[in-house]
Amino acid sequence: MQDSLKGRVAWITGGGSGIGLAGAIELVKAGAHVVISGRNAATNAAALAQLQTLGSAESVLLDVADKHAVKAVAQQILAAHGRIDILVNSAGINATKRNFDVLSAESWDDVVNINLNGLFYCVHAVLPAMRAQADGLIVNVSSWAGLYASKLTGPAYNATKRAVLALSESINMEECGHGIRATSLLPGEVATPIMEKRPVPPTKETRERMVQPEDMGRAILFLAQMPARACVNELVISPTHNRFYLGGLETPPPAKT
Repeated sequence: MQDSLKGRVAWITGGGSGIGLAGAIELVKAGAHVVISGRNAATNAAALAQLQTLGSAESVLLDVADKHAVKAVAQQILAAHGRIDILVNSAGINATKRNFDVLSAESWDDVVNINLNGLFYCVHAVLPAMRAQADGLIVNVSSWAGLYASKLTGPAYNATKRAVLALSESINMEECGHGIRATSLLPGEVATPIMEKRPVPPTKETRERMVQPEDMGRAILFLAQMPARACVNELVISPTHNRFYLGGLETPPPAKT
């Protein structure tokens, strides 16, 4: 294990809140320089202020669905720091009206553009530099839904999060000879702001029994501190009180006719 990440440069998409911010906190505390990106300037600024009390960090405004902007941000990081050692793809969304009877084609496109296309654009942007340095870790945040499709999460989220598994495995198949390794991180229910997008948002008491963002931050740190010779292909983390097992999940309300 590498206790210190001093000298490492990490880029975390969706780093302004939730799992992304939790990962950024842990990586900064371990000595890495962390670049967070996100679509909301105010969220980025608040996160950056917190990170800079702990270590070295910066933020950049970015919509990962914009392939040209993604490439520009990667080039900006490389110009400033000369390397990108860790990419954490944490940017992700879901539609509130998410099931087939209410899901619009536009909402489908939004989810696919962020959860899958945006993730690919970021991977594609960092691979040349990681090949050149013969080292790199890519953490792709998938979901429990990537393994076990659910009505609760809906077809767009289910499909994109399952696709993340295939994309991560493709990275490992094609890039392991260059010292690059990828992990699909598959959390069950995590008490992050995306819970507000659910058709029936969970109660405060329910969220307290979920995996917390800081738990996921520690998982990201664990992956970053693993020796370069070791690849964790998939890491599944769920609440001990797992409502997918216990049958306590809210079901989406029926569509109005």
